[in-house]
Amino acid sequence: MSQKNETTILGLALLLTVGIVGGGVWWFTNGSGFKIGNTIISNQETGSNPSLENRISFGEKTLTPGDISPVKKEGVQAITAKSYDKAIANFTAALKLNRNDPEALIFLNNARIGSKSYTIVASVPFGTDPNAALEILRGIAQAQNQINSSGGVKGVPLRVGIANDDDNPEIAKQIASNLVTNSEVLGVVGPNTSDSTLAAGTIYTSGQLVAISPTSTSVKISNFSRYVFRTVPSDFMAARSLANYMVKTLQKKNAVVFFNSQSNYSQSLKSEFVSSVSLEGGQVSSEFDLSKVDFSAAKSLEQATKQGAEVLMLAANTETLDKALQVIQINQKKLTLLAGDDVYTVKTLEIGREQATGMVLAVPWHIDSDPKSDFPQKSRQLWGGDVSWRSALSYDATVALIEALKRNPTRSGVQQALFSSDFSATGASSTIRFLASGDRNAPVKLVKIVPGSRSGAGYDFEPVR
Repeated sequence: MSQKNETTILGLALLLTVGIVGGGVWWFTNGSGFKIGNTIISNQETGSNPSLENRISFGEKTLTPGDISPVKKEGVQAITAKSYDKAIANFTAALKLNRNDPEALIFLNNARIGSKSYTIVASVPFGTDPNAALEILRGIAQAQNQINSSGGVKGVPLRVGIANDDDNPEIAKQIASNLVTNSEVLGVVGPNTSDSTLAAGTIYTSGQLVAISPTSTSVKISNFSRYVFRTVPSDFMAARSLANYMVKTLQKKNAVVFFNSQSNYSQSLKSEFVSSVSLEGGQVSSEFDLSKVDFSAAKSLEQATKQGAEVLMLAANTETLDKALQVIQINQKKLTLLAGDDVYTVKTLEIGREQATGMVLAVPWHIDSDPKSDFPQKSRQLWGGDVSWRSALSYDATVALIEALKRNPTRSGVQQALFSSDFSATGASSTIRFLASGDRNAPVKLVKIVPGSRSGAGYDFEPVR
């Protein structure tokens, strides 16, 4: 995944990613901060740079930006006062108001825990990308709720902490240092972006604490550390699938790539796509850097056309998504569109609309990709709507840690279990296994933008059949 340093757009989880459905509260964004209802809250007010102790919570503080319901606030106060029965009642009531609030569900399950538990922590970007943070936490909360409702990890409940790393590599390192020194923490889910995972991964490695990222796709993470894993396939897999689709299915040989040179994820996906297209017998005739101050979508497309390009590959990250959407609009469906998973957002559907129809994206998971899985049905029952691939892969990361804890609930035991050749766990759509590189042994899915009603934008992502 890409580095995200600004307030982000709506993520794809139907209405789940953005709204707190029961309360009628919706996220929008502008240049200065979040808009909740009719109130604009600046990035400073949301706590984008709080001190480290305010970035980590097991229920004694909420990290969700903006206003929270009075009953949820009372639940947080009750946990702080160790009034757990009151906290349980408060968070139960809060979830009746806002059933798709994963933070409230995590805090509820934490409040139910007695003296003994196994602890993991989620490292998510609440301060800069609250929608991605909520998507990730939904998967973690679902896995925690599932294991604790069924008796825990061999009778011991799972406690989940939440850390806000702002998708900032330096802050992610500080959080990692804090978690490494807390002997109760036996595993970490996150960080979100490849840049933060690589930065914090050095700390987790030196502290011998396992971190499983559900969303970091850079090829640099492969073989990076014996303590850093991921449940999302690497950019190599995504690039190879897109290149194969371009040359074999579309019968097209000439592509141009739009990417962000300042993003580890974007650089990785771009480079892997260029190599994969070449191996398939095609070529990438130009590369356009979306991060350049003088970038012009119109001039880039004019140059691409002159070079005989048939395909536009968008390896944009969240920071450069707006520029990628300009490319889509100006292209007017003249050249075929391909894209990576960071373009998989409701904003792409809302702004791209008709000009984005037919675009094919490589993503790790789609809710309709495996009809045999019961995860989509269970997630709909829990949250009241569809979840995104970020939720599914975060669920998988948590399930993997749970399975490892069943084998040996120590830091070294978790690491050894995940590396074991016979390790496996049942994920959202496929069995979870890790290669010696720490990568997930799983393929990617290709989805296409089509007219539809699921997202609420008039267009949907559907699996390429």
